Amino acid sequence: MLKVVRSCRLGYLVLTALLGAAYDAFAGEQRYEPLAASVQAALHGSVADRASPTLVFATPQEGRAWLSAMSQRLAKHMADQRTREDFLTTVQYEAKRAGLDPQMVLGLIEVESRFRKYAVSRAGARGYMQVMPFWVVLIGDADHDLFKLRTNLRYGCVVLRHYLDIEGGDIYRALGRYNGSLGGKSPYAVKVVQAWQERWLFPGGGATHPYAGRAVPLRYRGEAQ
Repeated sequence: MLKVVRSCRLGYLVLTALLGAAYDAFAGEQRYEPLAASVQAALHGSVADRASPTLVFATPQEGRAWLSAMSQRLAKHMADQRTREDFLTTVQYEAKRAGLDPQMVLGLIEVESRFRKYAVSRAGARGYMQVMPFWVVLIGDADHDLFKLRTNLRYGCVVLRHYLDIEGGDIYRALGRYNGSLGGKSPYAVKVVQAWQERWLFPGGGATHPYAGRAVPLRYRGEAQ
């Protein structure tokens, strides 16, 4: 019996260490800021939608081309093809729903969590998009689990859209807010844009950022859904 207890305790400690490991100096740390009641209500509505994620493209052919290209790039981070495709479909759906470029969101996830579902930062941010738990209290519901794929991506995209709106579409300042490093071109924001441009741009297929293939300007106003 004592051996079983020790074994369970060891397993718990190992799991806690893995979940609590700070894997990246750029891990997210959004700061709590009081919200106006109207903003809080709007954000709550944005995270409450239960529709099933689907690819949002003009044609099925464009969707398949995007999914195939992104899946190949993601393979080194996620070995299982079905897992990759479910993940990418959810990223694309949630990004487009929030008026964000899906490729930019992939760059952010690469920097934030390195595509680790159960990543936890030193500050306590969770999951793929490193969402701080206070957001669940502020705009969500008690049963929302930030380690679930869709919940995490929904919150992350909604929060980033919120920051973009606050910053008038300035992508660098919005990314700075997302990471808790406000002001100008923070190293974190530059790193996300670099990952986006160097590894996740998709030239064609109807899902690319309008500046694909060119230098990303300081201001970015997201694509309309």
